Amino acid sequence: MNYYSLNKKAPNTSFKDAVIKGIAPDKGLYFPENITPLPASFFENIDSLSYEEIAFEAIKQFVSPDIPEDILKTIIAETLSFDFPVVEINDKVSTLELFHGPTMAFKDVGARFMARCLGYFNQHNTEEVTVLVATSGDTGGAVANGFLGVKGVNVVILYPSGKVSDIQEKQLTTLKQNITALEVDGVFDDCQDMVKRAFLDEELTSKMQLTSANSINVARWLPQMFYFFFAYKQLHKTHKNIVFSVPSGNFGNICAGMMAQQLGLPIHHFVAANNENNVVTEYLTTKLYQPKPSVQTISNAMDVGNPSNFIRIQEIYKNNFEELKSNLSSYSFSDDETREALKELYNDFKYIADPHGAVGYLGCKSYLKDKNGVHCVFLETAHPTKFLNVVEEVIPENIALPPQIEAVMDQEKISIPIAHYDELKDVLLNSIT
Repeated sequence: MNYYSLNKKAPNTSFKDAVIKGIAPDKGLYFPENITPLPASFFENIDSLSYEEIAFEAIKQFVSPDIPEDILKTIIAETLSFDFPVVEINDKVSTLELFHGPTMAFKDVGARFMARCLGYFNQHNTEEVTVLVATSGDTGGAVANGFLGVKGVNVVILYPSGKVSDIQEKQLTTLKQNITALEVDGVFDDCQDMVKRAFLDEELTSKMQLTSANSINVARWLPQMFYFFFAYKQLHKTHKNIVFSVPSGNFGNICAGMMAQQLGLPIHHFVAANNENNVVTEYLTTKLYQPKPSVQTISNAMDVGNPSNFIRIQEIYKNNFEELKSNLSSYSFSDDETREALKELYNDFKYIADPHGAVGYLGCKSYLKDKNGVHCVFLETAHPTKFLNVVEEVIPENIALPPQIEAVMDQEKISIPIAHYDELKDVLLNSIT
């Protein structure tokens, strides 16, 4: 499989080079040249397949021939070492829990998959690769954990000071080894802008190999397809028209779901559930895509004012607005509405969600208002203990810390405060001297 830049001004390249580069030389995101649907027999026999077998069939065309099939199977087995249960909320709504991995966030899968791909590509390389990543919350911890100790790879994570939860901050600032955390005086968009600027800085790129572990990287983005296949396997016998409500920030997760649909997975519809960062919700109403500064909310991982992956979604639909709108609905919710959803899930269904899952639940409710014969699955993207200050304010229960969280709480935070791009550049240059 080769990949092309969505800016259409750079040479096409292999999966390996797309992973190592992260972003194309013309600043564009990489996109696969072809998407070949899986045969009907795959879906007919999905109940007989393990998660590892499903994931292998879903992604092998996108990584071949750069990763041999036996290596790919090992990477998948190491990536999917935890469960992905669907929990029924009521007869019309379920949730797919994606928080059972090492950092208790959905990004564990993409981070672990990418780390292992990069480790394989770098095994005989004497030059180090620096993974540069911006995080609005969970990406940082997942990337730090996934890449911890990977040979020949250094990780530099930028996060907005005071705008991630205490637990999220601990997960990305306490691991040491090859992980460096930069605490940015700003918002997530400032972090993301610095990362993009670094990739275009020839003084940097001439001296070091930079790549990204945000969902702009194809090896971080594409494995998120797996979730939708796993949910379908669990639900297809009892529910025919399955809708996914995806809490959406940078839109990598929902875009991966749309890729699963392109492979033939029978998904009825998608809902992009937004917090007050509602660029896409407004776009689907006005046809005008207008990025704007991000707004801080209690569902902080979605505080993105210019979602990077939306251009990939537009590419899937060939920039046909009406076709996109027929397959995607989007709703925006306030923090107060999110808190009410947390209460409702707890009081009515005895389910404890995190703020992002609560936004996804609200997306289901909005979509289902005038729909019959469909079943809506919201993605629960992080364990509620990662947002204790929010969740325990609105539900009358103290939530026990899982072992994955307890392990980092007493660790020493180590971060470097920065406010401007030049400070990031100095950190990167000093790392190679």
